[in-house]
Amino acid sequence: MAFEKNETVRKLKEIEAKRSALAHASGLLYCDGVTVAPEDSTEGRARTTGILSAMEYELAASPETQKLLDELEEHLDELDEQERREVKVLRRETSKITKIPAEEYMQYSMLVSEASDVWIRAKNRNDYEMFAPYLEKIIAANRRMAQLWNPDDEPYNVLLDSFEEGLTMTACDEFFRTVRREIVPVIDKIKNVQTPHEPFALRNYPIEGQEKLALRLMELEGIDPRRCVLGTTEHPFTSGFNNHDVRITTHYHENAFLSSVYSVLHEGGHAIYEMGGDDRFNYTCLYGGASMSIHESQSRFYENIIGRSRPFSDRLLQECRVLFPEQLSDVTEEAFYREINRAEPSLIRTEADELTYSLHVMVRYEIEKRMIDGTLPVAKIPEVWNDLYEEYLGIRPENDRTGCLQDSHWSGGMLGYFPSYALGSAYGAQMLARMEQQVDGLWQAVAEGNLTPVTSWLHEHIHQYSALYPPMELLNRVCGRFDPSYYTDYLKTKYTSLYHL
Repeated sequence: MAFEKNETVRKLKEIEAKRSALAHASGLLYCDGVTVAPEDSTEGRARTTGILSAMEYELAASPETQKLLDELEEHLDELDEQERREVKVLRRETSKITKIPAEEYMQYSMLVSEASDVWIRAKNRNDYEMFAPYLEKIIAANRRMAQLWNPDDEPYNVLLDSFEEGLTMTACDEFFRTVRREIVPVIDKIKNVQTPHEPFALRNYPIEGQEKLALRLMELEGIDPRRCVLGTTEHPFTSGFNNHDVRITTHYHENAFLSSVYSVLHEGGHAIYEMGGDDRFNYTCLYGGASMSIHESQSRFYENIIGRSRPFSDRLLQECRVLFPEQLSDVTEEAFYREINRAEPSLIRTEADELTYSLHVMVRYEIEKRMIDGTLPVAKIPEVWNDLYEEYLGIRPENDRTGCLQDSHWSGGMLGYFPSYALGSAYGAQMLARMEQQVDGLWQAVAEGNLTPVTSWLHEHIHQYSALYPPMELLNRVCGRFDPSYYTDYLKTKYTSLYHL
């Protein structure tokens, strides 16, 4: 039978639309579960998640889907660029699913749904033992899935690749060695010139005012409130379903208002990427971004490269004073800038400064490698976590809430994700160098609170393409071969100036 391109591609789009709908439903369940759902609703939501995952499995594994992909792969030269990429990505995703027995796939989906709820309770109660049995099962399941996906490679390499196509432990080890070699000496110098926190950072900022400030920050970022809403949760995150439906969250602390400021800027960066994809990628496997590292490059670009720059910090102080005039009446622009860029070892990754941030990621990376290769028992994770924090950052957590329970990722089965944060930071620094070459008046616009030139450049070079290109190909198109020296030079220049080293 002759190949009928239009009809075959139409069938491909139908499959993608169904997968998108199932992911939409599962994503909404997750958002509800970690924001407003009652505490005792875990079981019912896990059952629903299990049923949805079974439907996803059946769609991916169906003979019709696999036959369709086979046919399309035989005629790749007759497809356009987007169609070829969709076939490749869909084959990659469905082949991973179909290598897992159906019952295991459904049980795993139920496990991580339930584990996410248990993690929240365990963190709030500082009770690692409550979460440990779930983590044990999640690690075992990830190790098994990795072996099923690619039995010829190290399991942790397979997990890294699932979040960042082509990423390996060898590449991560080399990157982190470079960061440690170049950045740790700067951190050591800063320890000798450290000053106390500015008093304004610890004053009381009513949550009602912080909520208004969060919405104003979204407005400054250019986020359309008709397409993106803000909620609250234990651990801030972003969920995107199409470029007209994105959810971001933050959290508020009355005596640490900068925490919300920078979580909103960070998650807002994710949202801008999600909303910036071309309409043609909606409801396809290409919606949402090239990879987790490219995604993190965008969120950390808005959070740090823009959000903690001197031009933007001056404007940010003006905005904060509108809502908190008493708390900030005695704060100078210089004091504000120095405080938001204060570099010192800390316990919480999401609150970490730019300079020490990658060390937090390295702790998790080292632990995950040992989790997956079986050399680190779950019961020992808190102790090893604390030891690594003491080794890398010179401080030791006093409890598991501020230690190994602080992140939500493991409860959701996201082993292999953490390196994306550090790599994304490095990608962003390299993008900045190219942006500064190409955008006249960039920092003057930022100083005026106008981020349109920033977003327009990122949209032109990154956002509009969603996942049309693999991450390294996209980065090469934008700013050439990845070079971590852009990142380390950016940090050294910034902090040498800040601390007059």
